[in-house]
Amino acid sequence: MLSNKAKYGLKALMHLAGAEGQCLAGDIAKDNNIPRKFLDAILVELRNAGILNSRKGKGGGYLLARPPEKITVGQIIRILDGPLAPIPCASKTAYQRCADCPDEDACAIRDIMLDVRDSIALILDRTSIASLRNRGHRENVLLR
Repeated sequence: MLSNKAKYGLKALMHLAGAEGQCLAGDIAKDNNIPRKFLDAILVELRNAGILNSRKGKGGGYLLARPPEKITVGQIIRILDGPLAPIPCASKTAYQRCADCPDEDACAIRDIMLDVRDSIALILDRTSIASLRNRGHRENVLLR
């Protein structure tokens, strides 16, 4: 399940993707109804991961470190929430064997969770922050 941390991080990045130039954390928080202290911690984490650049002082603020077309939702969720896999034994980046599983290769639960992880990653890793800004109002979108 998507945490508030990841949800707010994605909202902040969509805000920055639509902005011309730098944005102050206070403006991002106010415009997106995000608690300011929580947002500050998220922005620092995204800056440390190389997603954002920041400048202090007058004329300072946050801006994307690369074009929004080059930042994926999957990257952001992994940075802020960790692995996409629903269970540790299905994770590519944080794999942990189940203590009660005698044979992973024969485990039907792990097998379906690998499919879930792959499906989630496929969607999130091909969805950029730029394209995310154009989503919403699902009732107005024709089904494919």
